Amino acid sequence: MTHIEQCSSFASSPRSAASLRHLYNVWRSRRALAALDEAALKDVGLTRDEAQREATRPFWDAPNTWRK
Repeated sequence: MTHIEQCSSFASSPRSAASLRHLYNVWRSRRALAALDEAALKDVGLTRDEAQREATRPFWDAPNTWRK
């Protein structure tokens, strides 16, 4: 099997697609968290510093509990 065939079969597997969706959702959630105003942060019980700290984490750095 060539390298291209290996990459292609990996990219088309359901498991890898789910992993990519998960990483995208983590990235999107952290961007949304960073955009919340003070009132919304207060509603969810976070300070601006806590929200910024979470929002600036890399998308691959997500707890296993976030996985479905």
